[in-house]
Amino acid sequence: MANPTDLSKMRNIGIMAHIDAGKTTTTERILYYTGKIHKIGEIDDGQATMDWMAQEQERGITICSAATTTYWKNHQINIIDTPGHVDFTAEVERSLRVLDGAVAVICAVDGVQPQTETVWKQADEFAVPRMCFMNKMDRIGADFFGSMADVAEKFGITPLALQIPIGEGADFEGVIDLLKMKELRFSEEDDGETIIESDIDASRLDAANEWKEKLIDTVAGSDDALMEIYLEGGEISVDQLKAAIRKGTISRTFIPFVMGSARHNQGVQPLIDAVVEYLPSPLDIPPAKGLKIKKDQSEEVSVPCDVSKMPLGLVFKIQYDREMGPLCYVRMYSGKFQSGVQLYNVSKKKRERVNRILRMHADKNEPLDSIAAGDIAVFVGLKLAQTGDTIGSEGLPVLLEEPKFPQPVISVSLEPDSMSEKDKMNETLEILSREDPTFTFHDDEETGQLIISGMGELHLDVLVTRMQDDFGVKCRVGAPQVTYRESVSGTNSVTEEFNKVLGGKENTAKITLTVETQETGAGCSYVCAAKQGDTPDEIMDAIKHGIEGSFASGIKYGYPCADLKVTVTAFEYNELTSTAFAFEACAVAAFDNACNGANPIVLEPVMSVDISCPKEFVGPAGSQFSQRGGTIMGQDSKASAEIIHGSAPMAKMFGFSTNLRSATQGRASFSMEFSHFQEKAGGLGY
Repeated sequence: MANPTDLSKMRNIGIMAHIDAGKTTTTERILYYTGKIHKIGEIDDGQATMDWMAQEQERGITICSAATTTYWKNHQINIIDTPGHVDFTAEVERSLRVLDGAVAVICAVDGVQPQTETVWKQADEFAVPRMCFMNKMDRIGADFFGSMADVAEKFGITPLALQIPIGEGADFEGVIDLLKMKELRFSEEDDGETIIESDIDASRLDAANEWKEKLIDTVAGSDDALMEIYLEGGEISVDQLKAAIRKGTISRTFIPFVMGSARHNQGVQPLIDAVVEYLPSPLDIPPAKGLKIKKDQSEEVSVPCDVSKMPLGLVFKIQYDREMGPLCYVRMYSGKFQSGVQLYNVSKKKRERVNRILRMHADKNEPLDSIAAGDIAVFVGLKLAQTGDTIGSEGLPVLLEEPKFPQPVISVSLEPDSMSEKDKMNETLEILSREDPTFTFHDDEETGQLIISGMGELHLDVLVTRMQDDFGVKCRVGAPQVTYRESVSGTNSVTEEFNKVLGGKENTAKITLTVETQETGAGCSYVCAAKQGDTPDEIMDAIKHGIEGSFASGIKYGYPCADLKVTVTAFEYNELTSTAFAFEACAVAAFDNACNGANPIVLEPVMSVDISCPKEFVGPAGSQFSQRGGTIMGQDSKASAEIIHGSAPMAKMFGFSTNLRSATQGRASFSMEFSHFQEKAGGLGY
């Protein structure tokens, strides 16, 4: 077992891919070969260790990113298995935010699939070093070189093949290790545990030498010392190559590729070796960036991964457990936390006690005395923490960058079966929204209905099923509706005064603010450009709270605002009569008046859609899509299907799967994810 304080022997990795590429199966095999589990569970049987939630087992998909820790060759590997379905994009993003490296599982038959592109872009955003595992090499149509070229072309990366296949599809026997220059086969008698190593067959030697030469070319091109040896015709040792491959992988100069068939226990141990040898430890990645909070301003600081410094961690996920309550998944960036100590929630400015610290293995756990920088664990007992909160100490008031989550785009109404169920339902909704920041709920002021919102029909279906099955809430669900947004298309400035006598005390406030539109996708922002002087913090907080609350409650129709910027340019504070209540009310009134004079508009969500269908059904599938107001942007040919790329307003996509299936004899499928908001022609029509 690795020494937990030796950070160079720790790997925090995620397994990411398109739905059905084999992420969970690959993770399952990694746990089996590293001795964490003693029986291989299959997704198809609903027995996968990492898919422990009842719905994951029923649907055969990953919904929650499950965390586990295992050990391999004296290294500790923290693995997070992330969902592949687009509706659970936030789960992927949350995980990538705290990972040091990632393994992208690519299907050898289909190459880059739509959701592969999404997770790859997210990994780019967080600058996560990664490697690729080409899975399903034993499937008919598998093409290692073609799929690797597809990845290189789509993402503009330099691929580095560490292996080449011995046969493909039904003829796949094993791999040729280009560093060892040996053939590796995996024994069927003991589930691939025994690796049979042999010399390269003469018929494959030329290909192996050619690809070894390409490997040395690519690696030496990124390392001056190796380039010198190479140009002088010297011999580069395997250790020198491995060191240079590690360096190039961490700097993202190239992406190493290995392969196998996780389902048939081929190629997994070399994958684990590659994770340990080439993906970064917490010491290899740049220090985390944080904002040091001061009274009037904040400055960006670096947070080095150092156990001896003040403790600082990020809550990147919350999961509710019936017995233990909220389980807060924490990535430590600095210092050390002991079990049972009081810590400081920097985001909430409140103290909390961590009752227990656990090392998680999917749904099982083991207690820890402490957790140190670079590691990932679960904190039990934090009642206030939410996803994205920074936890530390008052001696280090540094706020780590909060994860940014996409806003919900689809809503349904919920009604409890009886009044006695209402409190239980609200309590459950609180728990679920704390777990999942892309899930929100509110009461509709006009209809009195409770509305829940999420990222897609599957997302809401999963959440409602969890409410009913896991929490025992009896409720009725309405038809899905689009969640619109409100914004402005102009600029407007107003000055608002508030003056009321309440309880015999005068309450005054005066605010001048400007509202203006921002570019698409920029979200809503609030800036105070007025001189604050000695104005108390609670007054400044009240102005901010009033405006940010108005972002959520909308302009005319009650939909959340989008792409709006509010700048407070002046305010008048009287220490005798001004109150926080007056300033908050004044800010809300000023916001409403400014927006209504800046040409308010309604925005509708537009979805990015990918339709997969056999060649002979491209016409009918495209026709169905166009009838829904969809715009076809392009088309890709894959070994197993044609992929049509397009975009369409979400309001017109409800029930599309039924029409698509009937037009293509059930042979087509589609996935869609939120792309952007655009102005809705004609507004809402009421």
